[in-house]
Amino acid sequence: MPPLVAVGGIALLAYLLGGFPTALLLGRLFFGVDIREHGSGNVGSTNALRVFGWQWGIVVQIVDILKGVVAVALLPVLLPLTGEGAETARVLAGVAAVAGHCWSPWAGFRGGKGVNTAAGVLAVLAPVELLFGIGGFTLALLSSGYVSVGSLTAALVVPPALLLRLGSAAGQSPVFWGALALAAIVIVRHRANLKRLLQGREHRFDAVWLLGRLRRKQNSMLQ
Repeated sequence: MPPLVAVGGIALLAYLLGGFPTALLLGRLFFGVDIREHGSGNVGSTNALRVFGWQWGIVVQIVDILKGVVAVALLPVLLPLTGEGAETARVLAGVAAVAGHCWSPWAGFRGGKGVNTAAGVLAVLAPVELLFGIGGFTLALLSSGYVSVGSLTAALVVPPALLLRLGSAAGQSPVFWGALALAAIVIVRHRANLKRLLQGREHRFDAVWLLGRLRRKQNSMLQ
């Protein structure tokens, strides 16, 4: 099998794997509902948490992360490639899996925001940079209370972190370009969130809004 055909086949398998609609199937099997008709309508862990509860949200999150891990760590093993060709195949498989999660062929080409599956991809390809992304997500979430702000922050942190590590070699690194592609997908999928943020209509999780808690505590002490 020609390498190009093999890479294309792996990318297609990764896309189909990434498209596995975890939250949609969970909702239909255990709750008898279509999650696309509830909450934000998003087929991802945040909406699953909102609609089904935090336990089920965690289940969806774990499965969606594993989709990225499997796509990058296992599927490219089927390819008879070595060196840079193998790395390129892994990156393409990761990007395809995230695209499948966001535009699932099993859910009418609707899906989630791609954050969890991208995290699974980066856990294999760039684990150190993923830690920077998780740190950015955590700080942004605690200071704003918005999951979307945390997700966007993480997407924007990872590529510069890779650039710092790779230096002048970044331009020749498939992983760096893959990280840029993942960041672009996540940002595109958050367009509606950005619009709601600008309009002041984005849903805030007060339970994790640390800055809001501190402000409320300070105001109660002053009263």
